[in-house]
Amino acid sequence: MKEPENIVVMITAGSSDEGQTIADELTKQRKAACVSVIRNVQSFFWWEGKIDTAQEVLLIAKTRAAELGGLIELVKELHSYDVPEIIALPIVGGNQDYLDWIKSETKK
Repeated sequence: MKEPENIVVMITAGSSDEGQTIADELTKQRKAACVSVIRNVQSFFWWEGKIDTAQEVLLIAKTRAAELGGLIELVKELHSYDVPEIIALPIVGGNQDYLDWIKSETKK
């Protein structure tokens, strides 16, 4: 199977302000064509040997697979977490006009 050209990247952030900063920079630097911010996400996870919980925001970035390395670098620079969640998922189909737009807005 051929590698996907477009991907969705899920990123959690510890606050609305941090999420806004990351979303803004990813868009400004064209690491993502679009970043959606979903507030009031309750996360449960293992951390340092015990189950923890946090109120977070979820960022959903739409970009090209070729931008993933730079996107990860930028998020890690801006993020307050030691181990930020940055997970990429392939886009296997969709509105071709939108998929073409992702490509056009993230090309250098």
